[in-house]
This record gives sequence, structure tokens and C-alpha cells, in this order.
Amino acid sequence: MNRREFIGSVSLGLGVRSWAASDRVNVAIVGVGNRGTEHVKDFIRRQDLNLVAVCDVHNAQTERAVQTYSAVRNVKPKAYQDLRNLYEDKEVEAVIVCAPNHWHGLATVWACQAGKDVYVEKPVSYNPFEGARMVEAALRYGRVVQGGMQRRSLVHKKRAIELLRQGAIGRIYMARGLCFKRRRSIGRTPERPVPPGLDWDLFLGPAPTRAYTENRYRYNWHWFWDTGNGDIGNQGIHELDYARWGLNKADNPRTIYSGGGKFVYDDDAETPNTQTAIYDYGDCQMTFEVRGLPTGGESEMELRGQNFIGNLFYGSNGYMVVEDSGFKLFLGDKREPGESMRMVEGKDDENTAHVTNFLQTVRTRRVEDLTAPSREAVISADLVHMANISYRTGRKLTLTPGMTRFAADAEANTYLTRHPYRSPYVVS
Repeated sequence: MNRREFIGSVSLGLGVRSWAASDRVNVAIVGVGNRGTEHVKDFIRRQDLNLVAVCDVHNAQTERAVQTYSAVRNVKPKAYQDLRNLYEDKEVEAVIVCAPNHWHGLATVWACQAGKDVYVEKPVSYNPFEGARMVEAALRYGRVVQGGMQRRSLVHKKRAIELLRQGAIGRIYMARGLCFKRRRSIGRTPERPVPPGLDWDLFLGPAPTRAYTENRYRYNWHWFWDTGNGDIGNQGIHELDYARWGLNKADNPRTIYSGGGKFVYDDDAETPNTQTAIYDYGDCQMTFEVRGLPTGGESEMELRGQNFIGNLFYGSNGYMVVEDSGFKLFLGDKREPGESMRMVEGKDDENTAHVTNFLQTVRTRRVEDLTAPSREAVISADLVHMANISYRTGRKLTLTPGMTRFAADAEANTYLTRHPYRSPYVVS
């Protein structure tokens, strides 16, 4: 089935059923690898949804997901290998997209066209062109589309934003996002036959045709430009999104420069394991750093395992340290402690809260209540793409006003989309 046949086979802009407050939403998960499996386990205990279907390009993963859910709930979700067949299922009202990054845009656009609401994991887009199409699809088909920026649902992180808005550290002049997350070498894996039960063509989807290797498939797809966005688009997007939220910036920066490299390792990975990006907003600056090799921390940040991950905000009257574990303020030249707050382990569940917000909005259709609506999530995802484009071109880039595009730089603008998309997996 090609894309034209698929779109013609579904009812576009399906009506929305009337909801009672107690109604359960019929949900399907697209992609039940690492992240999708976490959702399956979470949905076992939820009473506000029915997991009616799971979908994955590898049959073994759908079988595992069905078994995991049915063992507790005594209900077997339907299993699909091709998301186009899933989207034809009238019972499915909303989808959770946990496929690899290069599928996020197309999976979301097709879902909107099929009348499904969408919760799409981070980063919501693989490139800026796809992000724009996702926002357009949500508006055109009247769908609820939530980005998987779960940190926005943490109570202490919302309180930290309130304090920044209230001027707790004065006028903010810099935000720093840090992704110091230890990553081991992925080594090299040879070309080999596609494993039984895996539809490799469907996995590649919009990406170019490549021979199957283990590294290009399980998780390590993050480190290949065809399918991933490096660690700035993997772990880092959470901190980039939060840094922008803290600065209260809805527009693109004036300029972006990103440098670094893939140091130490000799392996199959293409994306950098060390990367620094500098975003100039005119009245303030935002920086972001990726370090996958051994490193120290920054300021008052806590060591969690081998990692230092979080945000630092600097203002005219002090600074703030924000992490998943909590936040702390330091005021004045003497850096005296100000307000602080710890995450309540086991109670402050970002994933549950974020999905709940999505499901509530599916019922009410009040998209303004979304914690991370598609437009907001796309703005942050574009920050990832800007940094990677600067890194790949090797120069500082200037943004044009409005949509994400670079001024007087034809080469940089070629990275804004794919050339071409592989038929029939075309985002348009």
C-alpha cells in the first residue's frame, strides 16, 4: 500500500465522540522497544485508558508487549506490524508514537489524517520540515498532539519556572543545558541478514536504504544521521526544552554555533560524543553541552550514577540549579541559599502526569490545556536541528525571522529536510 492509497482508505478529519468524565480512551502504541515497553508497563495500572493495540516492525516485540499487558489485565491488545494498518482500526482513538526519531513526523501526520490524537515522544521531529508539517496536520485535522517533554510535568520544575518568572534571580542573562551522560563505544557490527520477524524496509521508512547491521537497529540508531539526532536530540532535548522554557523564548535565536566532535572512539557512530552549542537571542544567551566521555560536573549539580544532567540559569541577582531530583537557588554575590525543592520519589511521576494531561485533553478537546502542545515541542526540537546543522556545516549560522531557515546559506538549508524522501514514506 503506498501513501496515496493509504490516505484514500481512511476518513480524514473524523468526528470526535462525546466524552463522559469516566470514559476510557482507546489507545495504541506505535513502537514497543525500550520507551514503548515503559508505556505498556505504565498502562497496565492506569484506569483512564484501554490499551487496544500495539505496533512494531519486529513481531517479537509486539508479542512481548501483548504478553506483558495481558498477563496482568487479562486482555490481549491487537498486534500490528505496519502502522498504516493500525491507523485503519476504527477502535483506536489515540496513539503513542515511540518509534525511532526518523519516524516521528510521518507517524504523527498519518495519524492526524486518520483521525487519531497523538502523543509523540521526543524529539517530536527528525528535521524542521517535518516539525512544521506536524503542526499543520494537528491544526488541519483538529487533532490533539502532545510532545513527550515529560519534564514539563514535574511539580518542582514547574515551581522553578514560576520563580524565574517572578524574578527570583533577577534578569536572566544566560541559561545552560547540560547532558553529561556517559556513553560507551558502540563498536562495529558487520552487515548481516535481516533477523526473522523484522520488516527492515519498514524500519527504515523515510530514511535511505541501508544494509541491516545490529548497530543501525537496536537503540544505536540514535547515533546515525539517517535515523537519529545524536545525544543532543536524545537525552539533551529535555534540557534544551527546559532551558528555552526558563528563558521564556518562543521565537528562534538570532544565531547558532555548534562545534565538537566524535573523540576517542573508533566505531560505527556518526554523531558527536562531545558537542557545544551557543544560541544568541540578543538580550540573553543559551548554551548546551553534550559530553559522553568521562567528565566532572558543574556548580551544585548532583552526580547521578556517572551523569550530570540538568539546567543552570544565571541572573542579575543570583543563579538557579534545576535537575530531575530538585532545584536550588543561590542569591547575591555571596551565593546564599534561597528557595529549594526536592522531587518526591515515587509520587512526582512525570510520565503518568504527562500522559494524564494528554488523555484529559483528548476528552475535553481544549488543546490550550496541553502541557507540551506540538508547536511548543517543535520549537524546542528545532533547537536540536539548528545545532546539528551548524555542527555538520562547521560554521555559525544566522536565522531568518519566522520559520526555521538560515539566511544566505544554501548548504545549511539543505539540511532542513530530506532530499529525497524514500517512497512511499514521504512527508509532505
